[in-house]
Amino acid sequence: MHKTLAACLEKRCCRVGSWGIFLHLTGGLVALAIGGELLIRGAVALAFAAKVSPLVIGLTVVAFGTSMPELVVSLQAAAAGSPGIAVANVVGSNIFNTLCILGLCGMIARLVVSSQLIRFDIPLVIAGSLMVYLFALTGNIHNWQGLLLFAILVSYTIFIIRQSRRENRAIRKEYERALEETREEVKRLPAWFALVLAIGGWLVLILGARWLIDGSVHLARRFGISETVIGLTIVAAGTSLPEVAASVVATLRGERDIAIGNIIGSNTFNIFGILGIAPLFAGSLPVDEAMLRVDFPLMLISAIACFPHLITGMVFSRIEGVLFFAAYVCYTTWLVFDATGHPIKSIFSKAMLEIVLPLLAPLIMWILWDKHRRLKKKSHRP
Repeated sequence: MHKTLAACLEKRCCRVGSWGIFLHLTGGLVALAIGGELLIRGAVALAFAAKVSPLVIGLTVVAFGTSMPELVVSLQAAAAGSPGIAVANVVGSNIFNTLCILGLCGMIARLVVSSQLIRFDIPLVIAGSLMVYLFALTGNIHNWQGLLLFAILVSYTIFIIRQSRRENRAIRKEYERALEETREEVKRLPAWFALVLAIGGWLVLILGARWLIDGSVHLARRFGISETVIGLTIVAAGTSLPEVAASVVATLRGERDIAIGNIIGSNTFNIFGILGIAPLFAGSLPVDEAMLRVDFPLMLISAIACFPHLITGMVFSRIEGVLFFAAYVCYTTWLVFDATGHPIKSIFSKAMLEIVLPLLAPLIMWILWDKHRRLKKKSHRP
């Protein structure tokens, strides 16, 4: 079946022009945004109708719901014989979430994490990134490995639902405030209509995913760029648009825990949910060897980079936001130069290794030392 779908795409690629590719990509992204919004609205309405607390809704329904575009795109890509897009979408989305969105939110406002649940998520994302990297070293993510990842996601969801009852009152009120407007909008919706919204959103997501994958495959073959690179850039950034909107709006409103919770929760679902479910449908997901050298290590490093900033409740400052965002820009620039074989790639790589990294090292050491000094000073206060 996969070979038949891939052959169909091959034939259609020859007939699709530049405007067709553009319409496929933009139409797919718009449909994903609309479908994701409808799905989340319907799911949130059903959750409120079931008397689920705003904190649990924020940490599960909303955080996981923003990752639905990534899930549908990865499943569609695997079914269409484009596994490179399926895996690259997850890895690229996690890198985009951590470096680009967290960096952007950090530039808007200084971020502090108060929620113990979010602090628990950070080591879990690090452990999951390491697990997936080790699985990928064999060249495939197999179905039994996907089953293990999905089992961890189920256990994690049960854990946060139970632990949410122990979260402090300030965090509960923050989530209640954030979802109050949504609650007022959806409480008048009957349960059957909320279900229709959720199902309709899912169907629109499927349609958008198909358009986006078709456009991505056509684009890759038109310009001789690998599907993996397209998945790491256009597809990853496009499917992460719900996380951009949710986290930036939460940051502007001063809801810092929600802003970071959306990012970390999305990364958790990407690793354990998408890479857990996709291999069960596809049998296994082959991993591009080139991703093992740069992209998987960067996903792991970016997750580890969050640890000292957020696990102890220390401030994620604006300068750190700039560093994270700049790191994503450099990574994307390198990907483009590498994919197109541009002669400036070697100059860019040399500049990064010999100039930028040596300058960054002492700056990062100073930031960490300053955080340690502030934390120690705070702990000595009466």
